[in-house]
Amino acid sequence: MSSQLVVFSAMSIVAVLSAVGVIVSRNAVRAALALVVNFIVLGVLYFTMNLELLGISQVLVYTGLIMMLFLFCILLLNLGAPQMLEETSGLKRYVAVLLSLVLIVLVLTQVLGPVAFSGAPGSESALAGIPTAPDGYGTAKSVGTEIFTNWIYALEICSVLLLLGIVGSILLAKRRG
Repeated sequence: MSSQLVVFSAMSIVAVLSAVGVIVSRNAVRAALALVVNFIVLGVLYFTMNLELLGISQVLVYTGLIMMLFLFCILLLNLGAPQMLEETSGLKRYVAVLLSLVLIVLVLTQVLGPVAFSGAPGSESALAGIPTAPDGYGTAKSVGTEIFTNWIYALEICSVLLLLGIVGSILLAKRRG
């Protein structure tokens, strides 16, 4: 089994487990945090396939904006269980520390691996055999060029629809107030 397959499988397993955690969690805060983990892992998988813009968008938009908004709403409405503030002890703490260390080691070996072990046999990146996008595909420049040349009308329609939504929500808020 190649190291490429091991790393890709590990990321896939984390993505699947965090998605299952979203579904089966009875605590809204834990479900939202599991969804944050899922979004981050998906962003990392996009980066491994040379889709930088999609990976950055995934992490910034979904994890950074939408999920933080969900967490703030959950905490503001006090939807979390009161026992979640209790101190975690015993086996759960050790498993969490162990899994965190394994994740840190995996990330560091992928980030520093080609640099730190550049002369060693087998120093190629573990993700070298995973199919990737062609050079220049999925970058900010190629996506921007495509949007502003071939999809300019769709972009303008979306901007008008977003503006109408904002104006409509302001009007509804003023009527109720």
